[in-house]
Amino acid sequence: MKLHELSPAPGSVTKAYRKGRGPGSGNGKTAGKGHKGQNARSGGGVRPGFEGGQLPLYRKLPKRGFYNRFSTEYAVINLAGLSRFEDGAVVDLEILRDAGLVKTNEKKLKVLGNGEITKKITVKAAVFSASAKEKIEAAGGKTEVV
Repeated sequence: MKLHELSPAPGSVTKAYRKGRGPGSGNGKTAGKGHKGQNARSGGGVRPGFEGGQLPLYRKLPKRGFYNRFSTEYAVINLAGLSRFEDGAVVDLEILRDAGLVKTNEKKLKVLGNGEITKKITVKAAVFSASAKEKIEAAGGKTEVV
């Protein structure tokens, strides 16, 4: 096999569609734009959401809520979820992700104190609730803020 013998798979490459190149092309004269009107003009057409002067839908619907662009999203886990790890384990966001206990897109971990823990584990997270920190240390484990 040589470079000049290579060719794409049959049907994978389609011929370029050339508008307005005469009657033989099947799309000559008006090039699929019809006769006159706003959409036939160069630079013609309307912006997205424009409904011809009628009050558009995005203005009819009420505005609700507030989105804080500066808020921090945390992957949240309770102590009950940490009880599956064995004694002496070091638990962080990556390990919880691999175990399927948190979603994959969060960047920081928050540990809450719901549930009980009896094993001595080291937990690395961005934020601990006061009760979670207390319960982990009472069981003989450690909390590390990362």
